Amino acid sequence: MAAQAHQSAVGSVHDSVRDREISVEQEHLDRVYRRLEEKIHEAEFLMNDAAKRGQVGTPGALAERDAQVFRAGIHLNRLNNEFEDFLFGRIDLLLGKDGKKGPDGAYTAVEPADGAVRDDSTADIAETLHIGRIGVLDSDYAPLVIDWRAPAAAPFYRSTPVDPGRVVRRRVIRSKGRRVLGVEDDLMRPELKAVLDGHELPVIGDGALMAALGQARSHTMRDIVASIQAEQDLVIRAPAASVTYVEGGPGTGKTAVALHRAAYLLYQDRRRYAGGILIVSPTPLLVAYTEGVLPSLGEEGQVAIRAIGSLVDGMEATLYDSPSVARAKGSYRMLKVLRKAARGALELNDSPTRLRVVAFGRRLELEADDLNRIRHNALGGTAPVNLLRPRARKLLLDALWDRSGGADRHTDPELAAELRSSFDEDVTSEDSFIDFLGAWWPELTPKSVLTAMADERRLGRWARRILNPGEVRKVARSLRRDGWSVHDIAMLDELQSVLGTPARPRKRRDLDPLDQLTGLEELMPVREESQRERAERLAQERTEYAHVIVDEAQDLTPMQWRMVGRRGRHATWTVVGDPAQSSWSDVDEAAEARDEALGSRPRRRFQLTVNYRNPAEIAELAAKVLALAMPGSTSPSAVRSTGVEPRFVATNHGRGTAVPDSLAKTVREEAGRLLDRVDGTVGVVVAMQRREEAARWLTGLGDRVVALGSLEAKGLEYDATVVVSPAEIADESPAGLRVLYVALTRATQQLTVVSADRDEPDAQGVPDLLRD
Repeated sequence: MAAQAHQSAVGSVHDSVRDREISVEQEHLDRVYRRLEEKIHEAEFLMNDAAKRGQVGTPGALAERDAQVFRAGIHLNRLNNEFEDFLFGRIDLLLGKDGKKGPDGAYTAVEPADGAVRDDSTADIAETLHIGRIGVLDSDYAPLVIDWRAPAAAPFYRSTPVDPGRVVRRRVIRSKGRRVLGVEDDLMRPELKAVLDGHELPVIGDGALMAALGQARSHTMRDIVASIQAEQDLVIRAPAASVTYVEGGPGTGKTAVALHRAAYLLYQDRRRYAGGILIVSPTPLLVAYTEGVLPSLGEEGQVAIRAIGSLVDGMEATLYDSPSVARAKGSYRMLKVLRKAARGALELNDSPTRLRVVAFGRRLELEADDLNRIRHNALGGTAPVNLLRPRARKLLLDALWDRSGGADRHTDPELAAELRSSFDEDVTSEDSFIDFLGAWWPELTPKSVLTAMADERRLGRWARRILNPGEVRKVARSLRRDGWSVHDIAMLDELQSVLGTPARPRKRRDLDPLDQLTGLEELMPVREESQRERAERLAQERTEYAHVIVDEAQDLTPMQWRMVGRRGRHATWTVVGDPAQSSWSDVDEAAEARDEALGSRPRRRFQLTVNYRNPAEIAELAAKVLALAMPGSTSPSAVRSTGVEPRFVATNHGRGTAVPDSLAKTVREEAGRLLDRVDGTVGVVVAMQRREEAARWLTGLGDRVVALGSLEAKGLEYDATVVVSPAEIADESPAGLRVLYVALTRATQQLTVVSADRDEPDAQGVPDLLRD
């Protein structure tokens, strides 16, 4: 009980530190908003003052008024557009080499002054800068917010632990509207004991872990911290002229490295990456985490963070397929099925079987056999189906021309060509021909083709000798559900490529009445897009990117690799993954698709070897599963030990003897127990089919605990985790052991394993899969 009370007290202390730091940033944000309101009132005053100047009536007064209105209007517009969600970062810096200040009020020195770090590894924070979308000065012209594009903001993006410059702590601030939601710190100098306003610099998140490692008494531990920093820094600063491939086991910081690399590349060469950086994450949960780590990079919408199930605009994956359906939809085999379906969808039951038109005073007809032959010839090309419609139209006209006998009416080539042109014009203007062509060769959409594939008999014809009957039945059934899965999104994207989009006639822009105005109205600025509006519009318009970062790349299916590859045809790439964590069963097929997406670009490979997330006690347990999943693989080295062994709890004393509801009760109790022992979050990882059930088990425990399916846990971390029934997770797919390995490596502090009927636990509750 005493130990439990101590753990609870420690958690309360950590909670209070986090809450206090959030309140510190909230206080600063409130001050910034008060200053912004003052600036808005100033701009409004200038607008009103300018209107009064116009009453003087002299040409000079009118010109001065118009110029003042123009400047004040632009300033007011910008303030209003950037008023929400614009503060995202902070850096705490050592004293600089000189005392020079730039125009934004910040000191210009890049390197710390001699003596800024004392011999006992202590230092004072001399300057704190907040980073945001626009610069804001207080009434004394001291910087409240530094514009992210200003030179003073560069260390926020460029500083790394190997080359920190003056930066001691870099903080990402998450906010919504005027409210600070959270903070996350990176330490650039974890070996220092830095003091701010007379108190030791507090550190939240992963930075706190690095601080503890860096300030450990053991020189060996400090050497390990240096190795973490060095190998990550090499990746962040690697040249971007090719493919940077980063491998590393759980807890090696792959995701964080990839995100810092995005910020570094964009800030180093903004012009080169004006085409945008795409970051692809495997799950929406990881996207939410990623958005909290990588701050907005300004007003151009350069960085798009998308889950793999959200890469197609307007589509959002909300469903999960069973492992067998996922294997069918994600494999290269599905590419053949989709190509056949795209052509077969033209021949649905309502397709007309006869064409009748009138030309040269006589009725011309094409019967079903003629139409089938014409369609077959038209589809002989490799162009997308919708783009073959003009070819099909021409073949129809050729066949009708032959039936008309028009080719024999003139021997003169010019007269024959004129007659043919007149014939084509007459036929194509007939309603009967227009209606026929629209029904016989309709413009297909990806959704309409997938809907057609939901018919089992129809899909069976298109997938003959490609999918087996069981796969056909399951795939067709899955396509009849409301909503899309992540594998459906990849098929929709493939179909868009197979079908193509016909060119649309350009709409004439309506003349804006304001275009005719002169004088004051002409100078008044039209409302500009806000940063968020512009980013959303650019993201929708953009189909290719200048740099693509793929996180947890080992999980992408061949079809998903094709989808991502289309967005980076001319891009440089950063690919981050770990083969040992792959949830895709056919690793070789996925590797082939990955190489096709990356093309012939040279590869630069890096290996992250240090696990600083999991304590050694948890890493050693997970290594037992890795040995089963991938014999001969080596786990990353855990750098710390907590002395807390994983806890094992069994809900039964033999297969099939579990008391009803005992699993729910046990999981709930263990989650509650961990909530009392850690200050942060608790993740309860279950097999995919138990996700909704597990969420009900945890009702009422608060928002610090979350239930998630095994495939959703990828890339995430929690202070503590409960892994429920290792056997269920391992048996749910051919890659189940690798998925279990992922589940066991999510915790930074404590792990509990709960056995169920299929786990065959021993007397100590250790399941069969985790015993020596």
